[in-house]
Amino acid sequence: MRKLLVLLLVAGFAAGCSVPVEKPAAGVPISPAPLSGSEAPASGEAGAAAAPATVPATLRFTGKTLDGAAFDAATLAGKPAILWFWAPWCATCASEAQSIGDLADEYQGRIGILGIAGLGENKAMHEFVSDFSLAKVPHLDDRAGKIWKKFKITQQSWYVFLDRNGTVVKVGYLDDLQLTAEVKTLVA
Repeated sequence: MRKLLVLLLVAGFAAGCSVPVEKPAAGVPISPAPLSGSEAPASGEAGAAAAPATVPATLRFTGKTLDGAAFDAATLAGKPAILWFWAPWCATCASEAQSIGDLADEYQGRIGILGIAGLGENKAMHEFVSDFSLAKVPHLDDRAGKIWKKFKITQQSWYVFLDRNGTVVKVGYLDDLQLTAEVKTLVA
């Protein structure tokens, strides 16, 4: 029943959450906000042992999963990555959930996908992940907006695409076809 309600909301409000895509100028990457010392991954944090020796500045941040476990973004280093900024009440985010799940299955091991939830309560974030079967993708609870600020995200339903070197290659909203095309380009 909840999924039906969400799908009805998606149909009614999808246009309200979407925004235009920002593209970097040719050859000029978009830089995230400068890091503070507290954002650099500590050697004892989750995922630090599995991270490559060189971690790009874009992936030098940590957070807590929806369940409160430590997460180190350095674990995404060395392969392309998608950072998906979403909110649990966002109809557009709900419409993107199936694509995120499908991409996680299709490109497992070849691309990192990280959901970064904000603008909602943790219980609603858990329900969103459960309702859309997204448990296979790690999701961070960023209610404080620390990671959203780092990447200069001002509204939900935005993606940040990082190439293998951690360079931001695209920021903004993408529909399902654009999302799929961008992923194919990243893993090529």
